[in-house]
Amino acid sequence: MNQEVSHVLVFKTNIQTHQRAKSLRPLLNNHPTILDWSVDTEDVDKVLRVVAKQSLKEREVISLVVNQGFFCEELE
Repeated sequence: MNQEVSHVLVFKTNIQTHQRAKSLRPLLNNHPTILDWSVDTEDVDKVLRVVAKQSLKEREVISLVVNQGFFCEELE
């Protein structure tokens, strides 16, 4: 089995609603290394959680989200 290990990346965003999060759907759903993702709009940090292959870097996700007009930074 040559399966790449997945990891979870967590980001603070300004994505206020599920409707706004839906605008990221085509971008994140079609990304070759993103396996799953969700936005918790109820959390104070509007947390974006990304399950991805190990090769995906935080800066790549930040770039994708920022290019869509949202704030995004890695949550420690």
